[in-house]
Amino acid sequence: MDRGGLRFFRKVKIRKQLYVIYFMAVFMPITVIGTFLLISTSNLLTNYHRDLLKADNVRMKTTLFEITTQIYNISEELVFDESVQDVISREYSSRSDMAGQVSEVGIIDNYEYNYAEIENIEIYTDNPELMDYKQFHRADEEIREAAWFQRAASQSSVFWIPMMSTDKYGNEYWNLCLVRRIPLIDSRYNGVLVIKISDNYLKTRINSQEYKTMVSVDEGPVFFSSDRQAYGERQKVEINYDESYYQYVGNMESEDGTSFVEVSTLYLYQSESRVYICTANDQAYDNIRRIIFICLAIIGVAILIPGVIIHFFTSYFTSRILTLRQAMHQASNEDYEIGSSMQGQDEVSEAFSDLEVMVQKIKQKDADMYEARLNEKELVSQQQAMEFKMLSSQINPHFLYNTLETIRMKAFTAGDREVATSIKLLGKSLRYVLENIGTNFTTLSRELEHVKVYLSIQKLRFGDKFDSSFELQEGIDADGVYILPLLLQPIVENAILHGLEERESGGVIRIAVHKREGEGTYAITVSDNGCGMTAQELVELTRNIEIRDSGRTKSIGLYNINQRLKLSYGPEYGLKILSKIGQGTSVRMMIPAESGRTQDK
Repeated sequence: MDRGGLRFFRKVKIRKQLYVIYFMAVFMPITVIGTFLLISTSNLLTNYHRDLLKADNVRMKTTLFEITTQIYNISEELVFDESVQDVISREYSSRSDMAGQVSEVGIIDNYEYNYAEIENIEIYTDNPELMDYKQFHRADEEIREAAWFQRAASQSSVFWIPMMSTDKYGNEYWNLCLVRRIPLIDSRYNGVLVIKISDNYLKTRINSQEYKTMVSVDEGPVFFSSDRQAYGERQKVEINYDESYYQYVGNMESEDGTSFVEVSTLYLYQSESRVYICTANDQAYDNIRRIIFICLAIIGVAILIPGVIIHFFTSYFTSRILTLRQAMHQASNEDYEIGSSMQGQDEVSEAFSDLEVMVQKIKQKDADMYEARLNEKELVSQQQAMEFKMLSSQINPHFLYNTLETIRMKAFTAGDREVATSIKLLGKSLRYVLENIGTNFTTLSRELEHVKVYLSIQKLRFGDKFDSSFELQEGIDADGVYILPLLLQPIVENAILHGLEERESGGVIRIAVHKREGEGTYAITVSDNGCGMTAQELVELTRNIEIRDSGRTKSIGLYNINQRLKLSYGPEYGLKILSKIGQGTSVRMMIPAESGRTQDK
């Protein structure tokens, strides 16, 4: 503890001292560490839930792609089946003739009966002689004017649409449907195939008990959802349909609260139709808040219990100190009748016991002095001798203090410039370090100035062993660039102690700052012309600064700097080391150009 801290503790009461110690040793560390753990826990839980949500979204996407691809393959067989084409193209003399011809088409019944994913297969045609029978339907005017029929008649490619249907009880529901034209050779009629995917089958394959799901195709309404109320509605998440592949990961506000949401795009096989899959988790925030609340409660208990203990101990301890002080005050006023007592075996009890012994001795001495008054001259002589000894004991410390003060002043006025310069540089360096403890950012100019001060101190130590140079690219405002504090000095120190270890003279430490316009980053390079490293040593050092090893004692400084850069700016930033044996070593630090614009207050 420095002298300022000692002076503070000497001025305040013991009770306040104990409370300050509790605040500094318990409250502050637990608060800081607890805050860090809370933030880390919240991020971990958020990432965990988002990863689960993403996995479920990928599962749905994979399943839908598998189902739609199989439906497409089925449609390939149906549209090119000669019996299907013949039914649509022929002219019929009677309904029985048409029914007989349709009954010979067994491939459609086979797919409807044997594939659970198919709810039904319908074929529409504008052949006026074809009547509605089984899967074949004559397209009336309403159907012929429908957008999907006209689109199918005008294009050869497959497309997917949502269709609303009504069951036998009058309930409306939605299906995802494949629509494509049936190519007819030498026929004036059009045929359109519609394959509806079973909604119940989709529920068994892609529905999730944990997550809410909404699926739509192109800009159409939702055709599948875990919530029946969402069928036929727009997606609750705003989707940019102009993007060829839209993806969104974030939050969604609703009446039920905040939900984690992931939206992804699926291109269906051999089609330009896009399926938008939205998965949402409305329980994640509640789970995270519950865990954070438990962590907060634990941190609160960790702060409260020591606080209560400190409070009661402080009250107990100060009461004993006050008892001791009161007894000493009585003794100092020559009141030797100390009525209170103190139990225990600690230092305060021992001090109180010593006080009682001292009081008894004083009382005994007073009795002896009373008896000695019979010889007054001898008593006066003894008093004078005692006063003389007391005066001598006061003169010696004052004399020693004055002599040391005189020597200090002479040393100050002697003008030893090298010592003065060393102390000044060390003071500037320590001041920079102390000012930046607990801060997030400092300016590049101050960081470079700190390195210059450090190099000046090392020059006093190593003499002509090395020189240094600084290169700042033109156009860079060092006062306007903010970086993490205390990054460069450990790298420079590493270059001096290890890079130039084998050099007696001629060493060069070079610090260069450049801006990479295309990448939007600053590159700060610390290089030396030392012995360099072998390829194996470089690989090992690179691994050491990337992978944490609690048992390692080397490269800890570079590891810490690398981790600080990655945690503050992102995993793509950090340190890169280049070295060749006999050609020196370069340590390059990459930071984003738009970083640290706000300093700590």
